[in-house]
Amino acid sequence: MCDAECAVTVVSNESAVKMAALAVVETPSGKDALAEGMLDLLRPAVQQLDLHVHSVRESQVELREHIDNLASELCRINEHQKVALDLDPYVKKLLNARRRVVLVNNILQNAQERLRRLNHNVAKETARRKTMLEASGAFTPRSPSKP
Repeated sequence: MCDAECAVTVVSNESAVKMAALAVVETPSGKDALAEGMLDLLRPAVQQLDLHVHSVRESQVELREHIDNLASELCRINEHQKVALDLDPYVKKLLNARRRVVLVNNILQNAQERLRRLNHNVAKETARRKTMLEASGAFTPRSPSKP
């Protein structure tokens, strides 16, 4: 580590290049500043991911309902059809697709819950560290307008 400060650059390879420079000093408060800076940098991405997961889950619930309606409609048509048309294979395919949608939805739900718990634990740890630093007098809250 250098005596004064080190710059950490984070590059996003999705759409645009984002850069953030953080001052790191060889003290515990410098490490906390680095952790807090990284948390501030990652928080929008985590929140955006959480929103996308939530919208995917809603879409999958809607898709599952449509599959159920279509399967019951096909069964009803098959029962009332005078021509011997076997729709059972199509109903089975729909039910298999529904099962896969439910499985993916469960996986997404578990991932979202883990993400929520992780975000909660990180926020709790950050608040705990900030409280410890403020109590020791080593941390002075900075103004958002001043870097």
